[in-house]
Amino acid sequence: MSEKALLRRGLLDARKRLDQDELRAASLALAERALALPELAAARTVAAYVSVGREPGTRALIDALRARGVRVLLPVLLADNDLDWAVYAGPEHLLPAGRGLLEPDGERLGPSAVTGADAVLLPGLAVDARGMRLGRGGGSYDRVLARVEAAGSAPALVVLLYANEVVARVPEEPHDHPVRAVVTPCGVTRFGD
Repeated sequence: MSEKALLRRGLLDARKRLDQDELRAASLALAERALALPELAAARTVAAYVSVGREPGTRALIDALRARGVRVLLPVLLADNDLDWAVYAGPEHLLPAGRGLLEPDGERLGPSAVTGADAVLLPGLAVDARGMRLGRGGGSYDRVLARVEAAGSAPALVVLLYANEVVARVPEEPHDHPVRAVVTPCGVTRFGD
C-alpha cells in the first residue's frame, strides 16, 4: 500500500470514531472561523461543496455565505470524475447523486465556472506545514486546480479539516497545488502569506 493510501486510511479511521455531537460542534466552529476569513468576507463567488458522511461539515457555512449574498457554486460530479458547477439555491435544492454525494438541482454552468470564483473551498483529508493538501485520490479537484491555474485565476484556496488532520508532511506529486489556508474547529493556519 502506498504512503498516501496508508495516510488516507488512518485519517478516515479517525473520522469514523467521531460521534454526532462532535460532528455538529465541529461544523458550527468551522463555519464561524471560515466566515471570519478575509478571503470569504470579501468574496462575491465561492466554489464550495456539500459535506457528506463524516467530512468536516460545510452546510452551516454554505447557508451563511448564501445568506450574505455570496454566489455559492457547488460541484456536480461528471462520469469522468471531472466537476461541473451549479449555483446553490438552498438545502431544498440538493439532490442525492452518485457516491453518496448531494448536488444542486440548478442549471449546469460548465467545468470552467470555477475559474470565476474568488475563493475555492476544497475537501481534503490532510494539509501539511507547507500547505500541501491530501485529497481522497479521485483527482476531481486536481483537475479543478489545473483549470483554475490554466485560466490565470487566483482564487483563495481554503481547506476545511479537523485539527488532527493538519500534519507535518503529506506525500506530494508534481501536479499538487499548495493552499492558502486551512480552517479547523480550533483555528486557522495560513501558508505563504
